[in-house]
Amino acid sequence: MRRYKRTLAVGALVGMVVGGTVGWVGGGGEAAVTGGPPGVGAWRGAGLPEPEGMSAERVAAYFGGLSRERQKALAETYPLVVGNLDGAPVALRYAANARALAADGRFGQYAGQRVLAFDPRGRGQVAVVYGDLAAARNVAVVVPGSDIDAGHSAPLLDQATSLRRATGGRTPVIAWAGYTTPVGVGLDAATGDLAEAGAERLARFTDGLAATGSPAPSLFCHSYGSVVCGLAAAQLKAKDLVVLGSPGMRADNARQLHTSARVWAAKDPTDWISKVPNVRFAGLGHGTDPASPAFGARVVPASDAVGHNGYFAPGTQSLRTFAAIATGEAR
Repeated sequence: MRRYKRTLAVGALVGMVVGGTVGWVGGGGEAAVTGGPPGVGAWRGAGLPEPEGMSAERVAAYFGGLSRERQKALAETYPLVVGNLDGAPVALRYAANARALAADGRFGQYAGQRVLAFDPRGRGQVAVVYGDLAAARNVAVVVPGSDIDAGHSAPLLDQATSLRRATGGRTPVIAWAGYTTPVGVGLDAATGDLAEAGAERLARFTDGLAATGSPAPSLFCHSYGSVVCGLAAAQLKAKDLVVLGSPGMRADNARQLHTSARVWAAKDPTDWISKVPNVRFAGLGHGTDPASPAFGARVVPASDAVGHNGYFAPGTQSLRTFAAIATGEAR
């Protein structure tokens, strides 16, 4: 009987994903952007250190050994490399990415913003910082789910700015669209391939924050972004993992994440994600609901949030709790 119920659940999951009964169907087979930063060929040709062979700590040490004039010259000559090197000085990355964005011309919405990463490959990736990382006592990073990329980041930026306001402007918030997300509710969203690639990039991103002196961040992982955070958890330099509207973290419980970070979960009663079976079978599904008591996460109240994207809405219990976590006040 247990196997029969499990088969039914998997069948329901496949039906939802392929038939689109919990949203709309998007295409499958998105190609994840992986490997070193864009423009690395010319960088290598100049005999500069191999980026893929350098940890964030080594990147920080390398730039720390250069004069300001040499740092500036590298950022001007290789903006796409320097702007995406986790561990490079933050202000230098801002300058490099401003130069790369101006040269690209497609993403004018980021003009004048603090862009910590910009990768034009594929659908485009970007990380935008709200606040001053250099003076931060706490940092928050928002990790998005499906449909977010450099050209379609408005929902993510809205979440980040809402959280920033809710902290009273005390905590810098990074909107991190730094991985290839699924498009719609399709097979990519039901499998872990894109999340595995994203987890590697997210772990390196937090390594870069640590290497440049930022405190361990609180990560707010929405929807498929929580799968990314779950797979990255053991490697992340983070003090909190907060998942909201999660389909699962590819773990049966919080202990299996193998993280010292505090794990929190929120799910509102109107979120359609509740209709997705929490199973993992034959590569489909993401496992136990992190908001269930059996998972063992700390509960974020979310009874007044509405829908799958309502957790950062002003005045909600979820946003107030997120702000308390981001500022270090939540216990």
